Amino acid sequence: MAWRPPAVLVMGPTASGKTDLAIELRERLDGELISVDSALVYRGMDIGTAKPDAATLRRAPHHLIDIRDPVEPYSAAEFAADAGALIKRIRGEGRVPILVGGTMLYFNALRQGMASMPQADESVRAELGHRFDTEGGDALYRELEAVDPVAAAGLHPNNRQRLIRALEVYRLSGRPISAHWAQGAGEDQGGGLPEGTVSLALAPPQRRDLHERIERRFRAMLEQGLLQEVQTLYARSDLSPDLPSIRAVGYRQVWDYLSGATQYDDMIERALAATRQLAKRQLTWLRKWPDAHWLDSQGRDPLADALKIIKGGTTVSGDPDTTPHGMKGTAPVDRPGRKQS
Repeated sequence: MAWRPPAVLVMGPTASGKTDLAIELRERLDGELISVDSALVYRGMDIGTAKPDAATLRRAPHHLIDIRDPVEPYSAAEFAADAGALIKRIRGEGRVPILVGGTMLYFNALRQGMASMPQADESVRAELGHRFDTEGGDALYRELEAVDPVAAAGLHPNNRQRLIRALEVYRLSGRPISAHWAQGAGEDQGGGLPEGTVSLALAPPQRRDLHERIERRFRAMLEQGLLQEVQTLYARSDLSPDLPSIRAVGYRQVWDYLSGATQYDDMIERALAATRQLAKRQLTWLRKWPDAHWLDSQGRDPLADALKIIKGGTTVSGDPDTTPHGMKGTAPVDRPGRKQS
């Protein structure tokens, strides 16, 4: 390929096959991979995160995998700074940064920049935390919807940490956290995507196909030893369900099972439901992503379709079940009345 893009984003819901496509693009474009996944940053969390295995990582190394112990939080602002620096370095060496993952908050932080936001206020955080514990996440979620529907659209009512932070920022600054995101703050705080970046969104055309992939993958994780992996984490005295790492989809549900809070079959159903909800939120973000080019993950040749887009072509069309645009080239910013799942 004579022309290469300044950067490529490979986005999509969980279990859509993003990693395989990104690895193939890396080889075709002489690129380097940057992981955009809030769970893959943690060491010792391999099976439940669908982390690429050792052989795959030797063939195609990923930046920003295994960079934190599960006890250490990793924020969107930290990601934006780390990924922004990597993009500059990779481009400076004449290669193509290929960012792959499904943590849309991270992608958004990198695209828009992380504007200066108020520091944490322990009294406000404690009050909101008490309300979350006593009134439930739904009550705080409704409050956030009223003041910041943009941020609320990307959160789940059970996401304690991010829900509290969004309300905390609004309380302290009088501005929605989404307004801080949109403001940006220069390349040193994010805004690290170069002009001309190609955004690819990979998803199966039918919602039921995505749900079937999710179930097959989770049951395969159990066969591969997910219970034992979480048991190792559970045995650590410094880890708890309040940490972002343990709240990752799949890990929280297995943790609850190991603690005796749920039965085995119930754990599976809860994990599958949580993963489906995650996919729904990811698709909601993707639907609003500017200039996203949608690819059918079950198409004849997603790689060929991706390369056509990168060279200025369009994608094949498909059944508009998981996406609001019929999978034809660039997705519209929104289509009222189209429910995402």
